[in-house]
Amino acid sequence: MSQLLAVVGPTGSGKSGLGIAIAKHLESLGGSAEIVNADSMQFYRGMNIGTAKLSSSEQMGVAHHLLDWLDITDESTAAEYQPVARAKILELQGNGITPILVGGSMLYIASVLNEFGFAARNEELRSTLEAELLEVGESALYRRLQAMAPDTANRIDPKNGRRIVRALEVVTITGEDFAAKLPDLNESWQPVLEIGLNSERAHLVQRLETRAAAMWQQGLLSEVEGLIPAGIREGKTSSKAIGYAQALAQLDGEISQEEAIADTARLTARYARRQMSWFRRDSRINWLDYQDPDYLDAALTLVTEHLNA
Repeated sequence: MSQLLAVVGPTGSGKSGLGIAIAKHLESLGGSAEIVNADSMQFYRGMNIGTAKLSSSEQMGVAHHLLDWLDITDESTAAEYQPVARAKILELQGNGITPILVGGSMLYIASVLNEFGFAARNEELRSTLEAELLEVGESALYRRLQAMAPDTANRIDPKNGRRIVRALEVVTITGEDFAAKLPDLNESWQPVLEIGLNSERAHLVQRLETRAAAMWQQGLLSEVEGLIPAGIREGKTSSKAIGYAQALAQLDGEISQEEAIADTARLTARYARRQMSWFRRDSRINWLDYQDPDYLDAALTLVTEHLNA
């Protein structure tokens, strides 16, 4: 069975390119590798520019799985992603193909790589909490979560209403602080080589600012405008995606383009900080600096040694 590989790290660090380079390296050695996407916003059909989704030509002939598999109005959850991604990984391995999990969506990656399950759901309770969210806003619900489960609240963005609602749902059902249910990032589902890409924060923030401006230059506003008839405004997950929420606000005349770009860059940098806070808990990750001119050689050496072990 082909060994599982994973490329992780903060947004904007070059994970997609490294995943393809590793796949090509394995091809040069007479093997075969394909990529399994673990970026939750790249699941959505039509969300391309704002998610930095690779085009067919940019994929360089390497098969990519779990791109464009959700409608814009679908809700994305790690609990639903876990069995789908694992089934694809096992299918590839059964065919002698090395699966490379690539992405930065923390809980989604953990759901695949680690041994843990998900708390039960209560649709009636969820609906009630969602109605409250609309009525009183994120801050009020976040304060309630802080009172009920402070450890969980500390791990959640106070502005992420969807995550706050889910946390309150779980805490109410179980009566326990959900943070205690977070996966042990060192208890593997199966053997895996994890490679992480990162660099000094100031450099990454600069990259993210440049990328945010480039998204508007590449036509993000037109992309979002075209997704409105498909229901992006109604999508619980897609409408809140960084960049897309700002583009919608610009289209509605609530903010200027300059403000939309600046807000996107700021929120993306904050998200990258949260990603690194999560990934640092995983002692399996082999970290490489994307500014190091030899980082690619180092990554390919790690892969070769892992597969030959």
